[in-house]
Amino acid sequence: MTATAPDLVAAQRHTVRTLVATQAIGGLGLGAAISVGALLAKDVTGSDGLSGLAQTAQTLGAAVVAAVLAAYMSRHGRRPGLTMGYLAGALGGGLCLVSGVVRSFPLLLVGMVLLGAVTATNLQSRYAATDLSNPAHRGRDLSTVVWATTIGSVLGPNLSGAGGVVARWINLPELAGPFLFTIVALLAAAAVMAVQLRPDPLLLARSVAPDDDPADVGALTTPDRPWAVIRHTPLVLAAAVGMALSHAVMVSVMVMTPIHMDHGGASLEVIGFVISGHILGMFAFSPLVGMLADRVGSPLVIGLGGVILLASLVLAGLSAPGASPGLGLGLFLLGLGWSFGSVGSSTLLVAATPVRHRPRVQGSVDMLTGFTAAAGGAVAGVVVGTLGYGWLSAGAAVLAFGVVVVSVVAGRYAARGQSDEPASSPVADAAEYPTPELEGEGQAHPN
Repeated sequence: MTATAPDLVAAQRHTVRTLVATQAIGGLGLGAAISVGALLAKDVTGSDGLSGLAQTAQTLGAAVVAAVLAAYMSRHGRRPGLTMGYLAGALGGGLCLVSGVVRSFPLLLVGMVLLGAVTATNLQSRYAATDLSNPAHRGRDLSTVVWATTIGSVLGPNLSGAGGVVARWINLPELAGPFLFTIVALLAAAAVMAVQLRPDPLLLARSVAPDDDPADVGALTTPDRPWAVIRHTPLVLAAAVGMALSHAVMVSVMVMTPIHMDHGGASLEVIGFVISGHILGMFAFSPLVGMLADRVGSPLVIGLGGVILLASLVLAGLSAPGASPGLGLGLFLLGLGWSFGSVGSSTLLVAATPVRHRPRVQGSVDMLTGFTAAAGGAVAGVVVGTLGYGWLSAGAAVLAFGVVVVSVVAGRYAARGQSDEPASSPVADAAEYPTPELEGEGQAHPN
């Protein structure tokens, strides 16, 4: 049986369902680990200063692994690459657990770096949701997978207490217990990915794309290197900068908000409530943001993200230390602005990148975003420690204004005819071009 348009629509629906399931399971495992990583580092080292290195290691690991996974998937497809990412994360969880038993800080850092593979895998999953997507629904499909992250982000940290109980039952250090849930969840996510993501969406999309696909015209004159594609394709460059700036603003302010609240005597419960509202803003409304991108275009959505980020920084920057309604609303808007900027930039990146370059370009942009966020978090601590939280918000506002500028530039290029919606897609063209058998995944087309 050949792959007709209805076949590809069914394959796309199955792909999105599978990615939503693995995203939720993987996010649950990652959330359980991240919630205690810094605490375990402090317990092992006895140092508050070194505890922050656990999160830094995870962030840097995600940045590096994103490029590695993308290069692998470019040659072998989404399914083996995403499966490998979850398995690497499970190994990292195991090393973190062992580090708590043997009291080894270097081993903990290695484990946290490998756990970064889960973040990289979750990020790459949103792109896998667009491989077979109709351009009219690209933002919706991408953002649906992003939304699934909400499940793990909310439930994962709540496993800390249960992990401690299980650890006591089997005579493990209490802070090592949550990593048991991490290992089980990530192995389950890898199993679901390996079994269910068939046919492979990337390989199927390549096999049905016509040789003269307009979305791949840039490949005729662009060197076969991801950074060259980013530099020489204006809309791709705009998407990369918009994503990196949005992420840097969100991370730099978010990581220092608990410190700002603690300086004012806010309780852990209130701090947790504010951060939960922030996470809600990040993920809960992403499907609506994606549908808006489909309707009005990615550049406008990116611009709205920049405006919302600016509003959030005004509210947060003017708040007094401690707890206040203005700070809570500011953190919620910080998450919502990130959602607009990230979903809009991701959708633009997919649409503007030549088909055969997509996996490696996507991985390179995620790596850039991760390094930018890590730098932002590091600088944020210095700024708050020397100048204060208000100055951090003011500095972040400069970056948020950059997001608005990116939106204007992207809109102008799109208006000149470099539309962020390519004329063709695997689903749209299935009825017009010869297609392979759906039972097999075919051969990868190496870049």
